[in-house]
Amino acid sequence: MIKAVFFDVDGTLLSHTKHQVSQSTREALRKLRQNKIQCVVATGRHLSEMEKLPVKGIVFDGYITLNGQLCLDSRKKILSAAPIAGGSKKQILRLFEEKRIPMMLVERDALYINFINQRVINAQAAISSELPQVGRYTGSNFYQAIAYIEKQEEEQFRILLPDCRITRWNDHGVDIISSRGGKTRGIAEYLSRTGIRREETMAFGDGENDVDMLRFVQTGIAMGNAEPEVKEAADYVTGSVDADGIESALRHFGLIE
Repeated sequence: MIKAVFFDVDGTLLSHTKHQVSQSTREALRKLRQNKIQCVVATGRHLSEMEKLPVKGIVFDGYITLNGQLCLDSRKKILSAAPIAGGSKKQILRLFEEKRIPMMLVERDALYINFINQRVINAQAAISSELPQVGRYTGSNFYQAIAYIEKQEEEQFRILLPDCRITRWNDHGVDIISSRGGKTRGIAEYLSRTGIRREETMAFGDGENDVDMLRFVQTGIAMGNAEPEVKEAADYVTGSVDADGIESALRHFGLIE
């Protein structure tokens, strides 16, 4: 029996072509919670970003944010936090201060970028988000960095940051977290605190940073608009975010009527 379902946001709950969460998805989530099944966000986003997106107002039982680096309960109280540390932190800060490429640092209560160029503008527009504020490193812990780099630059970046996990979310941008992090880590933390077993979980996703999550849960579902490698990692492929994919899969597996 499934007791918790984990949902990616961009391209899964939220359509960036229609700039909304469909009514069928909203109703499906309501029915899940009515059936005593927990609905949990699992996203690379910061909580403050979600407050500005159409997912605002939807009730969730938990929030796995920043690709598992910062996990919160239904009241948005922190359950676990894993800041980037050591050599990775120093290297990221060096790149941030050099300003050769646009880089964003994501702290518990703030996110800011070293500078903005057209690449940043294009990337943020693609995910229906405002441009980040330009700022300087505050000295606080940060849990994720975002580098606005093209695919051909990615391998060099991996060489520079061997102890980090780098996942692409856009043609112009990647998330950077600790190699020990990821949505799977966040889900494991959530399960340990709720008593829900891994065999009682399901997840929906569409992007590269969802692959491990879909493999970890009992039933991993890829959206119809997912990348090919995401579909290969999934147990089931449903319709796209714009074709009632979430509702369709939940009905298929008998979680809602």
